[in-house]
Amino acid sequence: MRIADLPAPILDTVRRGAVIPAQPLALNADRRFDERYQTALTRYYIDAGVGGIAVGVHTTQFAIRDPAIGLFEPVLRLVSNEIDAYASARGRSIFKVAGVCGTTRQAVQEALFAREQGYHACLLSMSAMAPAGLGAMLDHCRQIASVMPLIGFYLQPAVGGCVLPYRFWREFVEIENVIAIKVAPFNRYQTLDVVRAVCDAGRHDAIALYTGNDDNIVVDLLTEYRIATDAGPRRVRIRGGLLGHWACWTRAAVELLDTIHAVVAAGGQVPAELMTRSIEVTDTNAAFFDAANGFAGCIAGIHEVLRRQGLLAGTWCLDPREVLSPGQAEEIDRVYAAYPHLNDDAFVREHLDTWLA
Repeated sequence: MRIADLPAPILDTVRRGAVIPAQPLALNADRRFDERYQTALTRYYIDAGVGGIAVGVHTTQFAIRDPAIGLFEPVLRLVSNEIDAYASARGRSIFKVAGVCGTTRQAVQEALFAREQGYHACLLSMSAMAPAGLGAMLDHCRQIASVMPLIGFYLQPAVGGCVLPYRFWREFVEIENVIAIKVAPFNRYQTLDVVRAVCDAGRHDAIALYTGNDDNIVVDLLTEYRIATDAGPRRVRIRGGLLGHWACWTRAAVELLDTIHAVVAAGGQVPAELMTRSIEVTDTNAAFFDAANGFAGCIAGIHEVLRRQGLLAGTWCLDPREVLSPGQAEEIDRVYAAYPHLNDDAFVREHLDTWLA
């Protein structure tokens, strides 16, 4: 499958910029797959107004691929089918992103399955290939891109990523079937490496940039990059977000992105209120992602917010040791009280029974 094969509304959504939540895994108290709550999450995201949904990614827990667990295919199949049924009934087109990881053989098999299930693109984690070197990593990317459209992924080292220098991204963006890059190193210097590579290659109109920098969401989306290249100056923006942070309070995230897009389209100065909002969102993320403890509770933190809203039955992860850190629940209490305008609790209460039906 090539980018040109994608439906026009999907391609328009990707290039315009959208909210793409990284969907968590719903489990019951026995740590078994809870299809009812996974379905409810999918419906929540669609009704919240997202442009896409990513599943099988870090927030979904990489351990779903463990043969003893065997959840990669069931989860991707359920989410894809529910998106097709629920979104089409509402006249919506949702960009379906499948997380793909592992060595080349595993990643190709995962991409083939995702394509078979109707996913539009794969988000490729390259951590497993890091020991092989940059050349092998690029060959790996080319092979996955031969299966389906590819979203590059600069994952922060704190949660399993690796440092990928400018020269890697300069070659990566030459891969024809790259549709987007999720820039998530939590590092401004490394973010700039990706932006420069896209501009230097002249691919700034073809490859959409998405922030995964949960610590800098609003500023990433407000910033225009002006890059001097051999072909002249290029201007480019990060258009949307593919974020674990947007897996909860998602309706508010959609409203925030709509506001940012309107401000950018209008030109002129950025309202001071949005810069204040940037810090509020980052502070909230610190609580959700457990920044104080090296992100140890990042998945459990997202689960806790969704549990409080009724969108998950509990905070259970596949690994029983993956839990909220000491004091993390109190930090979530704090940001809930400090920034009530950032949550979407009222929206969830209004629709929760429908999503769980």
